[in-house]
Amino acid sequence: MNLTKRSLITRRIAAALMVGALGFTGTSTWAEEPAVVPVTDEDILNDHNTPENVLTYGLGLQGQRFSPMTQINKENVADLVPVWSFSFGGEKQRGQQAQPIVHDGRMFVTASYSRLFAIDVRTGTELWEYNHRLPDGIMPCCDVINRGAVVYGDLVIFGTLDAQLVALKQSTGKVVWRERLGDYKAGYSYTAAPMIVKGKVITGVSGGEFGVVGKVEARDALTGKLVWSRPVIQGHMGTLDGKDNGITGADLPMSWPGDMWQTGGGAPWLGGTYDAETNLIFIGTGNPSPWNSHTRPGDNLFATSTLAIDPDTGVIKWHYQTTPNDGWDYDGVNEFIPFDYEKDGQVIKAGGKADRNGFFYVINRENGKLLNAFKTVTQVGWAERIDLETGRPVETGLRPGNPAASKDGKKGESVFASPSFLGAKNWMPMAYNPQTKLFYVPLNEWGMDLWNEPITYKKGAAYLGAGFTVKLLYEDYIGVLRAIDPVTGEWKWEYKNEAPLWGGIMTTAGGLVFTGTPEGYFKAFDAETGAELWKFQTGSGVIGVPATWEMDGQQYIAVLSGWGGAVPLWGGEVAKRIRELNQGGSVWVFKLHRSALSQ
Repeated sequence: MNLTKRSLITRRIAAALMVGALGFTGTSTWAEEPAVVPVTDEDILNDHNTPENVLTYGLGLQGQRFSPMTQINKENVADLVPVWSFSFGGEKQRGQQAQPIVHDGRMFVTASYSRLFAIDVRTGTELWEYNHRLPDGIMPCCDVINRGAVVYGDLVIFGTLDAQLVALKQSTGKVVWRERLGDYKAGYSYTAAPMIVKGKVITGVSGGEFGVVGKVEARDALTGKLVWSRPVIQGHMGTLDGKDNGITGADLPMSWPGDMWQTGGGAPWLGGTYDAETNLIFIGTGNPSPWNSHTRPGDNLFATSTLAIDPDTGVIKWHYQTTPNDGWDYDGVNEFIPFDYEKDGQVIKAGGKADRNGFFYVINRENGKLLNAFKTVTQVGWAERIDLETGRPVETGLRPGNPAASKDGKKGESVFASPSFLGAKNWMPMAYNPQTKLFYVPLNEWGMDLWNEPITYKKGAAYLGAGFTVKLLYEDYIGVLRAIDPVTGEWKWEYKNEAPLWGGIMTTAGGLVFTGTPEGYFKAFDAETGAELWKFQTGSGVIGVPATWEMDGQQYIAVLSGWGGAVPLWGGEVAKRIRELNQGGSVWVFKLHRSALSQ
């Protein structure tokens, strides 16, 4: 018996005794609530090394999405077969983008319309279901999706489309606490998977398209009490334990004109990663509001940036802005994955980020200094390159025109921009494999006609000041999965897909890369060569994020199936290509066929 399993058994006995004690004192929990092995901070920190659980979004707080398991590998992955499938049921289909969490015999998975299911991970039997009661008038910009939950103590915690954070008992689904992250009537919502750091649940918000002010917040994970709040737009006051804790960006020249900072956007809608070595949370911020950049001359700090935040205080330690004065909705929320950057005999604590703007950035995670930058797609129209000395883009001048300069003042000059606002890479998380030393990045090759229009802020109304039509670049493919060397920028291999890729990536020590396609296939590739080794038709588009774990001596893999998300809503000419794809809503679990295990 290994130490981890022995520890789990000890803690399960302790949890049972605790429940027994509660029953003895007269509470009703003895009969109603089965014992739960509590999740600790140590469990969370070690998640990437403990295959028997999946406790975090990203298979570890660093978000590398790498599993050390090897039972399923490139020699036997062709024998992967489904174990069970669970339908989310009803008419609430739309996009399913979550990553499953697995703990103590239960799978916790979120679904569209702010639902959370607890499932017996061995049988696929539903244990309980939580349906959040959503009010009329919610304003998610890009489908009614949810990207996952997190577990801590005996709780499972997730966010909702009306910008609430809900903590439920893992055993019963009963609500323990509920906190509001923002005013949904102003445009706030929440779709990301939360993160646990040092007993605190860390969240961002969505809503940049409505002129809300983005913020990162930390709450006591067991009570929901707010610990600190950090608005991410320059000029706003942060708080710590209910007291003022410094104005964001007060030590820098003001980069917003007039009072534009008060409706500046920057929503960190994807959540973050955490690195224990530097004790920093890394989180990306969204587009500045409105899209029409002529209304807000300046860099517009700290929109479209990566922020490094002290998890104890909420203070920003460093920042790096990828698209100053963003005029294309290139945003900056994509995940920043810590990894060891090896170059010229040196190993540097770095992080990798594939941005919507078409560039991949390698940044020193200790100080925010740029180490490397290169393109991830074939056509990047807005900038020639990233200057490695200044860290700033060398722009081509291809910005949509100012409507105030047009004859009628109603529409600025239209330009063809690439990537489109949906990004070279959008929300779908990439993976890093420390064995191949490659990033596996899900990308899309597309462009857009883009123009600006006049706009004024109105609470709860879309705040864009721009129009667009997404267009194809190539007839034979839109989506492309690329294996990228972060040192040279070389694309080691690529897999092209006719429809856009919109699902997350997972890589394993078994030499594999897993992802799904909108056409419904869940696929496995050779991590070194890109050869397609296995696929399975799930019945609807796969835009979820794979996870893997060990149970009873066998390796399991799970992924959600359910087509939707932003592409069918905003895809312009691209949407025509995917209009025949079927919707759905389910989770699939796979393992090796018995004959493969006996070999």
